[in-house]
Amino acid sequence: MLIKVLKSKLHRAWVTDAKLHYPGSIAIDENLMRAAGIVPYEAVTVADLNNGNRLETYVVPGEPGAGRVVILGAAAQLVKPKDIIIIFSFALCTPEEASALVPKVVVLDENNRIVKPQ
Repeated sequence: MLIKVLKSKLHRAWVTDAKLHYPGSIAIDENLMRAAGIVPYEAVTVADLNNGNRLETYVVPGEPGAGRVVILGAAAQLVKPKDIIIIFSFALCTPEEASALVPKVVVLDENNRIVKPQ
């Protein structure tokens, strides 16, 4: 049996832009992706602290070091620029693997700079 567990998260990311007319996803600064162990096209859950919306999408790499987190596609109806979000990444593991897993939690400041890496 496999269970779904938290692998990593980017905590308190600030949305820098939202582009409605795009095929859909979230673009994240590639350095932030690396810090959280998120790979290109990985499915993520996004929780918006400003309005409570939650959505699932996939990640595309953004310009490294730019600090941008851009909501793309239909999700731009739910999440707006300057919203603070949490980006969750999950893994499917056996219960034994899950018991040894320590999620990476990367806390960001208002400029999407890492203030607490793990």
